[in-house]
Amino acid sequence: MSEPITAAAIEAVLRERLAPTQLEVIDESAAHAGHAGANGTGFGTHFRVRIACDAFAGKSRVARHRLVYDCLQAFIDQGLHALAIEVL
Repeated sequence: MSEPITAAAIEAVLRERLAPTQLEVIDESAAHAGHAGANGTGFGTHFRVRIACDAFAGKSRVARHRLVYDCLQAFIDQGLHALAIEVL
């Protein structure tokens, strides 16, 4: 994936793959400047995802998180360091 890691890019992938009923992606990278995984730019490494979708029905919390991680694996491989997931 050559696409930069942005909240918009993460949102696009999650919308395409999970069709969420609610979704908010927040880039919290600036708050982690100087921490492990920070890239020095203040963006693109630490994100919070707030999501609700029908695909989560009947799944455990771990399974729900795994679905999100699986969708975003290309970003993780590219340098996404931290992902906080809030299932709504």
